[in-house]
Amino acid sequence: MAGILSRTLTTILISLGLTIPALAGVTVGEAAPPFRLQDQKGNWHSLEQYSGKWIVLYFYPKDDTPGCTKEACAFRDNIFAFEDIGAIILGVSLDDVASHQAFAEKYSLPFSLLSDAEKTASTNYGVLNKIGTFTFAKRESFIIDPAGNIARHYDKVDAESHSVEVLADLKELMNPAG
Repeated sequence: MAGILSRTLTTILISLGLTIPALAGVTVGEAAPPFRLQDQKGNWHSLEQYSGKWIVLYFYPKDDTPGCTKEACAFRDNIFAFEDIGAIILGVSLDDVASHQAFAEKYSLPFSLLSDAEKTASTNYGVLNKIGTFTFAKRESFIIDPAGNIARHYDKVDAESHSVEVLADLKELMNPAG
């Protein structure tokens, strides 16, 4: 209940142009906040439609910037390993659909990039950041389990090695006995 209240308060504060980062975010083990966002092809995606699947929901600051490109390309380069274990990769930033389309085409990204232009998902997941007049999603990721709960949260992400780290953690979460 506290998580829902803090996300609601944070959403209201963001809409007023204010932020209190300490109120935002999710906790491992709790239900992942729902989302409904459009991808680079104009298709809508929601948490609900991936029920029963493992999801890697990774937030990043900006399309076609050096760190974000490295991270996206690392997920791209490991896509078959993620597909082999049945995991879905979804990238999220505040960029619009057209920006995502250009970014995905330029780097042949085979997974969905979701536009959070309204800042709702970024707020609810506690990754919205503002520096001066620049607002962006922090580079953080979440593994969401098939029941829709947060299984892992990465608040410190190395753009180049993150994909490998997430893949290893997914395998461990899927087969805890080893």
